[in-house]
Amino acid sequence: MQVTVSPIDQGVKGYNNYGAWLRKKYNGQRVFKVIVDGGFTCPNRDGSKGYGGCTYCNVDSFTPSVSRKAPSLREQVIQGMERARKGNKADKFIIYFQPNTNTYAPAHYLKMMYDEALSIEPENIVGLSVGTRPDCIDAEKIALLESYTDRFDVDLEMGMESIYNDTLAQINRGCTHEELLRALELTKNSKLDTCVHTIFGFPWETHDMMLAYADEINRHEHIKFVKFHHLHIVEGSVMGVKYKREPFKLFSLPEYTDFLCELLPRIRPDVVIQRLFGLSDRELLIAPNWQLKKSEIQHYIDKAILDRGVLQGAAL
Repeated sequence: MQVTVSPIDQGVKGYNNYGAWLRKKYNGQRVFKVIVDGGFTCPNRDGSKGYGGCTYCNVDSFTPSVSRKAPSLREQVIQGMERARKGNKADKFIIYFQPNTNTYAPAHYLKMMYDEALSIEPENIVGLSVGTRPDCIDAEKIALLESYTDRFDVDLEMGMESIYNDTLAQINRGCTHEELLRALELTKNSKLDTCVHTIFGFPWETHDMMLAYADEINRHEHIKFVKFHHLHIVEGSVMGVKYKREPFKLFSLPEYTDFLCELLPRIRPDVVIQRLFGLSDRELLIAPNWQLKKSEIQHYIDKAILDRGVLQGAAL
């Protein structure tokens, strides 16, 4: 009996996806990110800029529970590598400092943290990825991250979230879009790979306002990676409390898929899409609950993109 393999199963997608980019860059090796929690806080939580954090945020919602339970940085890296090897047959690894603000400390302290994580099986580590806020980046920290680029690929992931200062104020971001632009200027001629993270679906932003994110991404030619998230409401967040009192409109999966199919043709084709959506742990998720596993959501979106003939950059 002949078995038909779908284009999706063969890795065919209508956008410049991160998985294919990794396979090509690392000669077919299976490269996976190992998420580590460096124990950092955030200037929007400790009082230097505000308290309570961004209204949508509960840091545990985007930190795997296994990372939260590991008591030391070293154990997190070792355990993360073991899981990726067993579960995904990983060959190589990218150390990903994800939770909270991972440049929010003096440079000498950051160096100690990064050095420790990268010293564990350095022969099998190909990259360092650091997630942070644009207002916690300066020339000294850029130079520190660049010092690793002779041995590893290093990407700096910054939260754009929205391009509108009114939205940033409403979500208690404690950071303006102009501060992101200043951080992007610092990385303009850098050896670092720049990544920005966006959130779609704030209820006061219109469809056209969200599509305009593409124009802002496109005009910064050194933005190499993007991560797209839909707004989801999680336990432990200010927005979660408000939503329970008075629910507001959020994307359904078909609506979000429609939006992505309209957005992707407007994104420069050289931009690598690291993520099309975000998903918190089920025990923390309030809404929207699409009642599907992460892999099922990914397949649903990818199939729609292929079925509709959507092609990244086609509208430019």
